[in-house]
Amino acid sequence: MLGGIIDRARLFRWRRQQMTSLPLRTHFADRYGIQVGLYSYGCFDRWRMPGPLQIGRYCSFGSTVRVVDSNHPIDGITTHPLIYEAAHGVIAANALSPAPLIIEDDVWVGHNTVILPGCKFIGRGAIIGAGSIVTKNVEAYTIVAGNPASPLRQRFDADLIAALEASRWWQRDMAELARIERDFDHAVTRPTPEKLAKAFA
Repeated sequence: MLGGIIDRARLFRWRRQQMTSLPLRTHFADRYGIQVGLYSYGCFDRWRMPGPLQIGRYCSFGSTVRVVDSNHPIDGITTHPLIYEAAHGVIAANALSPAPLIIEDDVWVGHNTVILPGCKFIGRGAIIGAGSIVTKNVEAYTIVAGNPASPLRQRFDADLIAALEASRWWQRDMAELARIERDFDHAVTRPTPEKLAKAFA
């Protein structure tokens, strides 16, 4: 019992620094199959966002985002967990093994979004509007919203997307990004292909 209290205290402490805590990332990867890149936040909850799950760097999740990793099977006599969870004593081994959901870098997922099992990939730079029900994969730099979520527009034009991809800015830490913002005419907050080419040369 004391061990559980200590573990909860550590988790609480680590979560207070969830953007940068390496112990928190190691804990979630080892215990729950949830891999989270640096500077991402709002995703350290194995009940709301279960593994297997891979999240890139600089992702933002509303605290009410929910991932549904698999559906109840519908071919048995019931849809109850007794037909897919061995703990109920009806089947010999757990029957569900969902494929991982992969969320690339710089993805923003708004509050009350539900990501359903039909979605297994959300591309870099995508934005998912609050209250969306995501039923299929989301392409990079696409803004989607609604029920079911559908594309509204691209976040940037093709030239800026190419420049962002070439810069690989998400591999930099916050201190480096602060220097680039200062030294290269606001290349972080007001990027252009030209600014990015100079800043990340």
